[in-house]
Amino acid sequence: MPNKMNNFYRKKLLNTIIYFAKNFRHANMTKVFKLLNWFDFEHFCETGHPAIGLQYYTFQMGPVPKDLWLELKDGNVPEDFKKHIIIDKINFSETDPEKIEYLFKAKHNVKVDLSLFSQRERDILDRLKLQFKTCTATMMSKISHEKDRPWTLTKDKYGLNKIIDYKLALQENSCISENEANENLKEHFEMLENFNLNPT
Repeated sequence: MPNKMNNFYRKKLLNTIIYFAKNFRHANMTKVFKLLNWFDFEHFCETGHPAIGLQYYTFQMGPVPKDLWLELKDGNVPEDFKKHIIIDKINFSETDPEKIEYLFKAKHNVKVDLSLFSQRERDILDRLKLQFKTCTATMMSKISHEKDRPWTLTKDKYGLNKIIDYKLALQENSCISENEANENLKEHFEMLENFNLNPT
């Protein structure tokens, strides 16, 4: 099996999580998943290519990158991430010991490798920081669950645990046409598959 950290998109995924852990309050798993979704979908709307290329599904809490969730659930840190991040398991309810939250933290002296990101990607990350730095996942859900958002459109039509089509994020003011988006999206995921570059 190839070394995951030789995979450019795996490195980008890790460094995006580090960026969120270092720059956002309440960087729990639900919030990080929502931020990853925004990052991928915003970049797609501008270029037709996701920034990382995760596949998101309709979970009850919102859009979730299912394969990544399977790696991280129960607070597990993948072997290739262990030098860079920790996941703290905390109880956030005094009355319900079952309410567990998994909080992402960057290890001491770990820095984000910004060389992995294009200028456009860095700009999107900066915009996300301005918009959501102090928001909780619950506050972000009010936006991701709006009626015309991809998660809601998919959940209402197909139900839970269904893949969310990136093209649902295209708006009238998107920087790219639907035809261009179709071609670029197909090309992106074929490249990930053909060169074994899936980020999860």
